Amino acid sequence: MQSNNSTEGDTFHIRKLEISDKEKGFIELLKQLTVCDSVTDEKFKERFEEITKYGDEHIICVIEDVKSGKIVATGSVFIEKKFVRNCGKAGHIEDVVVDSSTRGMQLGKKIVEYLANHAYSMGCYKVILDCTEGNRAFYEKCGFKKKEIQMVKYFV
Repeated sequence: MQSNNSTEGDTFHIRKLEISDKEKGFIELLKQLTVCDSVTDEKFKERFEEITKYGDEHIICVIEDVKSGKIVATGSVFIEKKFVRNCGKAGHIEDVVVDSSTRGMQLGKKIVEYLANHAYSMGCYKVILDCTEGNRAFYEKCGFKKKEIQMVKYFV
């Protein structure tokens, strides 16, 4: 697993989420993706520890701008264990976002590749994700193809 990958002449470092990343702008970055209320340090620690217990079954990766110390990209993947496909596994990519100040630098592609490679290394027969029509071309460049439709039911 590539845990110490660097890009752009060591300006950006891709790795798994660390507890200290809350202080490096992780929550603010998620707010660029979707509704993300403020998270207290205590709640962040609780959720971080909960996710950590899943080990490699659920990972969140980040890209840190080494010069500024800020988290500029993130995404997650969790592994679903299934009965179909000979008790196969499927990876689900979620919450991919790149800071508006660093878009166009291939960081999103690096996040998606990292997550897809992780799913593959975990023995998944596929990795899937949902995206908006506006992001379709980006994910196609990452090797994904459109299949069927997405449905959602919110419990709010």
